[in-house]
Amino acid sequence: MKQSQLSYEIVEFIPEQIREGVLYVSMRYGTAIHKCCCGCGEEVVTPLNPTDWSIQIEHNKLTLLPSIGNWSFTCQSHYFIKKSKVVWAGRMSQQLIDRGRAYDRRAKAQYFEDVNRKKALSQQAKPSVLQEVWATVKKWWDS
Repeated sequence: MKQSQLSYEIVEFIPEQIREGVLYVSMRYGTAIHKCCCGCGEEVVTPLNPTDWSIQIEHNKLTLLPSIGNWSFTCQSHYFIKKSKVVWAGRMSQQLIDRGRAYDRRAKAQYFEDVNRKKALSQQAKPSVLQEVWATVKKWWDS
């Protein structure tokens, strides 16, 4: 049955049986899962991290962003979950799907490039343990 809204449950582990109309969220494992809102029965897994999906809970209503595009499912449903309501989006052509996937790949690559650059810069700024030990010995020796 086509869903127009979802309830949600915060869980540690994703249950073996996923009920229709319920979005399960495991913050510990950074995952949300629900049955496709079109009613086809497929399970939709959305990783929660800076490069995939994020959730917001406000006034006991859940928003999952960005949209859900089930392009690999037969139904190819496309919808948003905003304030626990399912907002249906139009079908997309294969060309638009491919463009969206390419954009996502570039955005992920850029995100990890930025993270790695910041990490490298912070490591350059910190003296190594050996440098710290040597500086302490030198300071002791000179005094």
